[in-house]
Amino acid sequence: MTTRELDAAGITEPVLRDAYTRCRRLNARHGRTYFLATRLLPVERRPAVHALYGFARWADDIVDSLDAGIPPQRRAADLARLHERLQRGLRDGSSAEPVVLALADTARRYAIDHDHFGDFMASMRSDLEVTDYPTYDDLYAYMHGSAAVIGLQMLPVLGSVVPREEAAPHAAALGVAFQLTNFLRDVGEDLDRGRVYLPADLLSAHGVDRELLLWSRRTGRRDPRITDAFRAFADLTRGVYREAAPGIAMLEPVSRPCIRTAFVLYGGILDAVAADGYAVLHRRAVVPRRRRAVVAADGLARLTAARARARMTGRPAAGVTPRTVAPAVRPAQSVAPGRLVEKHPMSRTVTAQPLHKEVT
Repeated sequence: MTTRELDAAGITEPVLRDAYTRCRRLNARHGRTYFLATRLLPVERRPAVHALYGFARWADDIVDSLDAGIPPQRRAADLARLHERLQRGLRDGSSAEPVVLALADTARRYAIDHDHFGDFMASMRSDLEVTDYPTYDDLYAYMHGSAAVIGLQMLPVLGSVVPREEAAPHAAALGVAFQLTNFLRDVGEDLDRGRVYLPADLLSAHGVDRELLLWSRRTGRRDPRITDAFRAFADLTRGVYREAAPGIAMLEPVSRPCIRTAFVLYGGILDAVAADGYAVLHRRAVVPRRRRAVVAADGLARLTAARARARMTGRPAAGVTPRTVAPAVRPAQSVAPGRLVEKHPMSRTVTAQPLHKEVT
């Protein structure tokens, strides 16, 4: 399947094909839900998604490795080295690092704003120093770089039937919704790394703090205050999904089955967490394999229908080709879009929130 994808995308240089293949392997190994949804994209667009995921995973692994033998200074140096290679690759279009080479090629083919990658690296650097977030607004500021820009990077690859600046806020919100879902599912693993991504103001509203979370994680015992706090965080996350939902219809028809599948599967993680009594400090909630298969089959049926409609109307199923995509919208344009007006339970007022961890 890799050869077919690369041939369809017009990627012919052996070194570049190898770079994209490495990114695809990272996606298949580490991002099962994301990889499954990617299979529903037109074949020529998949390598770009693999490149975007591969780079994000590469940086995330530097930050999140549980190897106690790697000191913080070494991680910071590795991340700085990756950032330097990224900047050079985006500037020159070449790199000795395969993952950076594939990313730089994708950014060029789809005219993806380079600022999105800089914002992402800024959030990765903050993970080396910041271990908790006092308020939901503080968490949103972090997620602009760690999640919202992932949605904005993807948008040129997916294509849209509306002006990109109209779809951008919803794409950013979907990145945030996916990351909030991961934060809840992985709260125990993140706690082992010394981090708490659930904002302190939400936790404290239910009588929860880091010490109580650590006690529960260490002893395996439950506390109703923790359950209430996790339930509130899940409710908050579902609100972000509602903000993101209108954006699916704004995408090109052949891209919608992929994103709808990811939307449903990630939402299913919240359902699995709830069904397991919010016991995420003690075990990881997973979407049952049968449910994943049903959702994937629905996505495939929708993709087949979209392709059939494209043939009937005489329009190419894959929409515009990568090299003719319009220039990417810069953050200043997409965040007035790029900033959703979001009311969340921990705010006293309605505020404009800045939008922006592994996708599995």
